[in-house]
Amino acid sequence: MTEPAATVAVEAATEVTEELVSAVARLVPQLSRSSAPPGPVELADVIHSPATKLLIARSETGDILGTLTLVTFRIPTAIRALIEDVVVDERARGRGVGEALTAAALATAREAGARTVDLTSRPSREAANRLYQRLGFELRETNVYRYDLAGELDRPTESGAMQE
Repeated sequence: MTEPAATVAVEAATEVTEELVSAVARLVPQLSRSSAPPGPVELADVIHSPATKLLIARSETGDILGTLTLVTFRIPTAIRALIEDVVVDERARGRGVGEALTAAALATAREAGARTVDLTSRPSREAANRLYQRLGFELRETNVYRYDLAGELDRPTESGAMQE
């Protein structure tokens, strides 16, 4: 049985506070085991970048229940928007928090002039994938490639030698 939908308020973070740093430190490990939570300096970079908006979902009592990062940027053919690092506290899942964050991100992207919004979600995140599909996101036939800059020194060069 899921709890009733929470009343969720979504806002854009405008400053780094101890509360925000603490909430992100609690939430990031629920999203990724391999990424360390950002500290105040990294959060300030996200908040003050013109390309990113850190959206925060709050409960009726003001507790931070989740976050989402919306990335918008101009390329020659359009204004692009990406949803990244969506995380809802495990204690608040199934209560409309992810939906409220995503709806706010879509509205913000629309206001910025984006015509589409992309996101990726691991197949193992079944509830998140169902949510995105229910909200109208469509699975695209695409090849997503990743180049690991951190690991490039461990790759052999064309001659087979390791890079220095």
